[in-house]
Amino acid sequence: MKEPEFFAPARRFQVSEIATLTGARLVDAAHSDIAVTRLASASEGGENTLVFIDGKRNAAMLGALRAAAVLCTEEAASQVPAGIAILATSRPQQAFAEVARLLFPAAIRPQPVTGETGISAHAIIAPDAVLEEGAVVEAGAVIGAGAAIGRGAVIAPHAVVGAGCSVGRDTYIGPNATVQYAVIGDRVIVHPGAQIGQDGFGFLPGAAGLEKNPQIGRVIIQDDVEIGSNTTVDRGALSDTVIGEGTKIDNLVQVAHNVRIGRSCVIAGHCGLSGSVTLGDYVMLGGRVGIADHIAIGDRAQLAASSGVMTDIPAGERWAGSPAQPMRQAFREIAALRSLAEGKRRGSKSDG
Repeated sequence: MKEPEFFAPARRFQVSEIATLTGARLVDAAHSDIAVTRLASASEGGENTLVFIDGKRNAAMLGALRAAAVLCTEEAASQVPAGIAILATSRPQQAFAEVARLLFPAAIRPQPVTGETGISAHAIIAPDAVLEEGAVVEAGAVIGAGAAIGRGAVIAPHAVVGAGCSVGRDTYIGPNATVQYAVIGDRVIVHPGAQIGQDGFGFLPGAAGLEKNPQIGRVIIQDDVEIGSNTTVDRGALSDTVIGEGTKIDNLVQVAHNVRIGRSCVIAGHCGLSGSVTLGDYVMLGGRVGIADHIAIGDRAQLAASSGVMTDIPAGERWAGSPAQPMRQAFREIAALRSLAEGKRRGSKSDG
């Protein structure tokens, strides 16, 4: 059986084209016509491949490099073996990603799973749903009453778009994802298994035990947002849960009711945002960050992985630890604890 190739290059590039596209300096013009049809890591490389080297630690890999061309810094260029085209740039990884987007455009946005275009005969669509021309609804997908699907949107197999929801143009709703009580903008990507708009975790103690507090808000997802597989976004209790334009959310993230996330935030996997948390614009959360309810995080703040946030964080600051605190302070405390533990170990040895 032939090994499958899931992503074929859209075309071939000459090294001179890559230099023009990325603004990199082609060190030796004699290499202008070298062809690139594949991408690879610097540790693998191979025939007709473009690789990149970024950072001083990775520069050690240059001596054994095998590739058609390499994107690297000016400082590293002298270490590249002969015969490999050198494209010198201050931002090798960003230039590499720019080429990758052109070489493999199909990898940027998920494609229809079945390869179908138009509306599958095996989809379930309410009579009053509105689908613009060019929308794709694949087999097994369900579109509820009064829902609206924009031009170029793809509703993948077994995805559910609930009654009254709207899905914007060129948006992708992945297999087994569900969308309820939600308004979704243009060019949004919702990966498989994500659950949008289920009720938030709202309970009040009553005479007979815990009583459910109705969740009557919505989820608003603005343009160019990406939501990872098996991530959950609860609808608001009274006000809406909002995810701002351009924000990217990883897999297995919990976004609770009434959360408001600003523009172009980055949220890594396993994060948990409790009810009514507010993130400003350009906030970055490392993996497994947990934020207590009603906390506000300022614009461009950054939180290290596994931070536990119990208090508001001002704009532009970098915090770490659990409970989280300014990063320098957290690292000083870690160093002090290590020093104390080392001192105790040395003391125990001398006593023995």
